[in-house]
Amino acid sequence: MRTKRCLIQVFVVWTLSGIALQADKRPNLIFLMTDDQRADSLGCMGNRVIQTPNIDAMASHGVLFENAFVTTAICMTSRACVLTGQYAARHGIRSFSQELSQEQLSETYLSCLKQANYRTGFIGKWGVGDPRSANDLLDYNRGFPGQSRYFQGDLKQKQGRHLTAQLGDQAIDFLAGCSEDEPFHLSVSFKAPHCQDSDDIYSDQFPADRAFDSLYRDLVIPRPPAAAAPFFDRLPPFLKNRMNRDRWAVRFRSPERYQKSVKDYYRLISGVDRVVGRIRHELERLGFADNTVIIYTSDHGFFLGEYGFAGKWTPHDVSIRIPLIIHDPRSPAAERGQRYEQMALSIDMAPTLLDYAQIDAPESMQGSSLRALIGNDKRLDWRQSFFYEHWFSAGGRIAPCEGVRGERWKYARYLKLGKEIEGEQRWEELYDLTSDPDETVNLAQDPAFADQLKRQRINWQQWRQSVRQTP
Repeated sequence: MRTKRCLIQVFVVWTLSGIALQADKRPNLIFLMTDDQRADSLGCMGNRVIQTPNIDAMASHGVLFENAFVTTAICMTSRACVLTGQYAARHGIRSFSQELSQEQLSETYLSCLKQANYRTGFIGKWGVGDPRSANDLLDYNRGFPGQSRYFQGDLKQKQGRHLTAQLGDQAIDFLAGCSEDEPFHLSVSFKAPHCQDSDDIYSDQFPADRAFDSLYRDLVIPRPPAAAAPFFDRLPPFLKNRMNRDRWAVRFRSPERYQKSVKDYYRLISGVDRVVGRIRHELERLGFADNTVIIYTSDHGFFLGEYGFAGKWTPHDVSIRIPLIIHDPRSPAAERGQRYEQMALSIDMAPTLLDYAQIDAPESMQGSSLRALIGNDKRLDWRQSFFYEHWFSAGGRIAPCEGVRGERWKYARYLKLGKEIEGEQRWEELYDLTSDPDETVNLAQDPAFADQLKRQRINWQQWRQSVRQTP
């Protein structure tokens, strides 16, 4: 066991005239993570249709990261990245049949917080095997394995209490057991707005709470420009015949189906927003609000028809870009309502949480604490690119891929099945994100960009080697 690497930095208690004094009172921490929520599906991120007033309020009084990404866009791998602060190349979780070992769990942010005498709780989708594996790390464990269901009965009848509301009830229950004498951490891992997986073209893909049935009813939601047929037509055959397209046929195959799917997707997010409001109200009621840091994000993005796709998995920004808000009520007024352009990653979540708790992150973590950026007017020596990896193929239905996403250039490398370890390419993409932010013009086959392509291949190889290095 290497749990000794989780060290408290500053929290010191000493006795003066018989009175225990705290050098620096550690904040409570709440980590909220949705599933399949793309970055632009919040009002504070410029979406003029969706209604997310509670989350938007956190952004207006906190900080918002405009360029937040995941390093792998699939549930189980991304959640392992969040828990461990590591790239998948290091933690090794690449399929639904794997789970973190006890050694790995001992160096997650949950373990480090537990060792530092935080009261710890986890609610919702665990995503990396059986949540009971984390019982020793948690004082309150309401995690569930797999996907669960939004309603336990007939989805069309929408009987019973919606899953998102149930998770909100459990969050309130956890807070009821907290006290001012002990710092607490709660992770809430929503299923929403993930679909209710089904290949049935008549199924209800995004079963939202009945309370939101009328929301967005009278609106017509425009399709994104990259959803036009020519962007799908130009793809290589092996990308056209994958799960991304299968799921598109179920969710977006007609204008009517598109409107229903996207509106229900938005309704699920508005349901999460209501729970965020409930949690913040309860923090106020219990007197915890002024010392509770809240982080809101997602496990990856989601296609809403771009390139003729649904789902995620590929290195396109709509697949890998996520919302990210940090609300710290202790921050000075000058730091609130700020927006940061620097790249934040899913692997930054664990070291950031530990930094707020004044705990040294284990050496195994590859992410960086985002606290260094907040309130810093100067551009730090911060990352300007990151490595993307996705090896899960679902029996050949998903195309494995890797790549490097920089501030201007994006290089994507689709790998041959069975040749992922060698990185043998099947298809390459090169995008100039400055002139083509929607990634609609692949420059990899353009002779004018041959030198840039060579540079990006070298960059990819260097990244590939570096993320695999052991600490």
